[in-house]
Amino acid sequence: MGKWSVLSLPIDPAANELLGRSPLALLIGMVLDQQIPLEKAFSSPYVLQQRLGHPLDARELAGYDPEALTAIFAETPALHRFPKAMAGRVQQVCRLLVDRYDGDAARLWSEAKDGKELLKRVSDLPGFGRQKAQIFVALLGKQYGVQPSGWREAAGDYGVEGSWRSVADIVDEASLVKVRSYKQQMKAAAKAGKA
Repeated sequence: MGKWSVLSLPIDPAANELLGRSPLALLIGMVLDQQIPLEKAFSSPYVLQQRLGHPLDARELAGYDPEALTAIFAETPALHRFPKAMAGRVQQVCRLLVDRYDGDAARLWSEAKDGKELLKRVSDLPGFGRQKAQIFVALLGKQYGVQPSGWREAAGDYGVEGSWRSVADIVDEASLVKVRSYKQQMKAAAKAGKA
């Protein structure tokens, strides 16, 4: 179902390359993509792999000692602003991958029969509300060729071509600027609505 390619975020080329060849790294990047810059979130799987000293493995992370994993996340520079919470979240996601998909992150999307099922599978992940799930469906469809029937509809506004709403639309520095501008407009509108 589609091609697997290299994401082109404005981050270390080796981190991009890992996101392009490791479905688990991509998923972990999406897990971490909250309350920190997306460049940090999507670079952290590469740093995590370096700290572990070998390729990322869902089974290993699912069974890792929680305190030891938190220590790895907290090592300077920390992989996230909230290393303990996010180490726990990554571990929860990996446990679900082991329980439902035999530890293979790609099966999360490769076995979905349509966009609606894909969205449900992603929404079932710990920490993935509707918006985050739709962004990940859009990212898979736009950047990785994971396009089961109805994927754009399942992704909602994030699935619209050229919408510049999320990481799904970032392919270079210019598109990053457009996405940041959109997010700033949304924050300003939300703030104005509360005033």
